[in-house]
Amino acid sequence: MHDHTTLNQKITRAVGLVILSFVVIFPLYTIVISSIKPLGEVRGAFHWLPSHVTFRPYIDIWHTIPLGRYFANSLLVCTISTIFSVIIATFAAYAVSRYLFRGRRTFTGAVLSTQMFPGILFLLPLFLIFVTIDNHIGYTLLYQTRFGLTITYLTFTLPFAIWMLSSYLEGIPKDLDESARVDGASAMGALFRVVVPAARPGIIAVAVYAFMTAWGEILFASQMTNDQTKTLSIGLQNYATAINVYWNQVMAASLVVSVPVVVGFLLLQRYLVSGLTAGAVK
Repeated sequence: MHDHTTLNQKITRAVGLVILSFVVIFPLYTIVISSIKPLGEVRGAFHWLPSHVTFRPYIDIWHTIPLGRYFANSLLVCTISTIFSVIIATFAAYAVSRYLFRGRRTFTGAVLSTQMFPGILFLLPLFLIFVTIDNHIGYTLLYQTRFGLTITYLTFTLPFAIWMLSSYLEGIPKDLDESARVDGASAMGALFRVVVPAARPGIIAVAVYAFMTAWGEILFASQMTNDQTKTLSIGLQNYATAINVYWNQVMAASLVVSVPVVVGFLLLQRYLVSGLTAGAVK
């Protein structure tokens, strides 16, 4: 009876995994196949295998729209916002996890409560702030600039980064800090020499989260950029014109721009998983 139940569980698990794998793999397979088809074949009825294989879409994607510029904009904005998010979150999390100051719980609760509001609520206030500052200083510094978009991404990556990193640092024994202080290290020295190396999985998890969140963001990028500062998430829409939609180039470009995120995730996967699970448990 026990063996029969175990067999049924294995079969059910196998069937579930097959269905889940199909749901995940089929869209990816469609993207890959459509990216190597001529445009006319993509518009027609779907076929599992292309009748004519062409890699021309992978060449045309760089000329139909300024994909290189959009790619550079996304890479620059996401990298800078990730670096500052990690730096600020590390200092804030260290202070929250190591010092008992007045308003500590209020600060932590306020930081976490910002995640309960939808992002669109922050769009109008940020727009008004950016426009007001630009009008006050007399030139465009924030609105529709890469710098302004970087600040925007920091507003919604920092709260979660601080909360997650604080939970991780609380699991690192304070005895390590005290030992470093006894050896003559300052508070900053203890942070960089002891705490940061011990918290590397948590810091990497925060960095991956911040980068991936900014890389795929659409709402703010659609309103806070212009033709020169567009990111990939918005720039890919330009493959659809008033008279044509280059579906094969859309698929090819989607694969190309996904490479940095996929490669980075695969390389840092073990750090990401350990950082997220340790932060959740601690």
